[in-house]
Order: sequence, then C-alpha cells, then structure tokens
Amino acid sequence: MTVQIIGPEAEARLTWAGLTAALEAGHRRPRAEIRDMVLYRGDDTLLNRAAWIDGLGQLVKVATVFPGNAARQAPTINGAVTLYDDKTGVLTALVDFHLVTKWKTAGDSLLSAKRLARKDARRILLVGAGNVARSMVSAYSSAFAEPEFTVWSRNRATAEAMGLPVAEDLEAAVRAADIICTATMAREPLIRGAWLQPGQHLDLIGAYTPAMREVDDEAMARARVFVDSRATTLGHIGELIEPIGSGAISEADVIADFYDDPASYSRRSDSEITIAKNGGGAHLDLMTADYIARAGNPS
Repeated sequence: MTVQIIGPEAEARLTWAGLTAALEAGHRRPRAEIRDMVLYRGDDTLLNRAAWIDGLGQLVKVATVFPGNAARQAPTINGAVTLYDDKTGVLTALVDFHLVTKWKTAGDSLLSAKRLARKDARRILLVGAGNVARSMVSAYSSAFAEPEFTVWSRNRATAEAMGLPVAEDLEAAVRAADIICTATMAREPLIRGAWLQPGQHLDLIGAYTPAMREVDDEAMARARVFVDSRATTLGHIGELIEPIGSGAISEADVIADFYDDPASYSRRSDSEITIAKNGGGAHLDLMTADYIARAGNPS
C-alpha cells in the first residue's frame, strides 16, 4: 500500500461544508476509542493523542505546545499526524499537522455554530487574534450570510494585523455580538456572564487544560451548554471543571455532544443563550484527517 504524503497544497480541495458533513458522518459511526498522554515542562507541553473509530481507521497525532516560541518568531504549536488502515493497521497517510489542526479546530466550532447560532446571526466577535481566529473568519463566512467581524485582543497590534475592525472595549463588543468566538490562552475568565444578551451564541475554543478558562461561572449558568464530546471535556478542561466544582452548573446541565441525536444539539428559541465548548479530541482529528486524505486523493 502506498503511503500518501499530504501537505498544505491539499487545502485547495477542502471545503467547510465538506468537512462538517464528514464530522457528522463520523459521529454516526461507532463511538471512538480515545487516549491522550500529556507531558509538561513548565509552560511547555507534549501531547500524544490516539483515536480508533471502527470502520474508519486509526490516528496518532503528536503535538508540542511551546508558548515561548512566539517571542522567537516560531510557531507555538507543532507536530505530526499519521493515519492507519482500519482493517490492516498499515500506515496509509502522513498528513500535514497544521492543516489537520486548522481544519479540525475551526470545523468543530463551525458545526456547533451551524446548529446553535441564530440563522440571522451577522455580527461576529473574535476574542483573540491568532491562527485559530483567522481560520474562524473563513469558517463562519461559509455558513453565515454577510458576516460582520470584529476582533479584540490583549495585544492590539496582533488584532490590527488581522485587517478587521478592532474593538476597543471588550464588554461593549460582547454585548453587541450575535456570535462570540474565544480563541485565547486565558487562565482566568475574559467574558462575564453579566455581559451576555438574549439570543447570543458562544464558541469557546481556547481553554484545553484544567487550569484554563475563558468565561465565568455566570456565563455558564445563564446558557444552555453543549460540548463536542463529554469524554474529552468533562473532568478535563477548566471551562467545565470549575463551574461544576462551584455548583454553578452540574454535569447534567451539559445538554448534548456530537454523538447525541442532532435534534438535541440545537437551539430552541431566538432568545436563549447557547455555549459550545470545543474540546478538540483525537476522534475529531481522525475524522478531519480522513476527510483531508480523501479530498487530497480524488482518484
């Protein structure tokens, strides 16, 4: 079997609609088996993720997260992705790490927004101005007509570099938005529940460790809360650990994940507030990498 080497050039054959369809199809398969191994050295992280979906295949994704690389003008996240044949376990593809990560992360939150945001949502606030926020501009633009983006960042120069209107005041920007997307490295909440308005949808992307969160307890308590996977968020990410620990919400308040009936992962009215926590588990990497490999090899 020939091993595919799939690089950034495959992106020209990808679409956000194609990816979200692949994610929905992947969640109709048997539930994934997932294992993570995490090693730390101060602020630096080595993350080894593996997933197996019966009928789809296996994936191993290794990522390094070195926040200090930003000061070195180097990517803060690096790694490698390998795909294996479902029936034989033979290596089938080496897929560009950054391509998988970009499309998986943005596609995860896009699928949530397509299900939970109001259909007439236009005003989109990006909290954070890194690579993920840039990807979300393209992702949201594929699903919402004539979106109006605003960006807020603690680093104004980074925000200005995105070429979008820059919010001066975070509270005012949150109050005015239809969709709020957080993609930061925050360890303390940036978004306050008191700022939220009826009908808003929040995509929470940034927090990925027990010590990280982007919204406060009041925000979680005011919203209907959804996650991409209970298995990779509950008990793993501060965004849920802390409000559950404080009693602001309970595990039962997490309404649905992508493995549940899509009808339960939906908005009930134009006035409710919805929150989707993007945990980005390895099963989503597998679904995304498989989609990329198929799109990258149209024959």
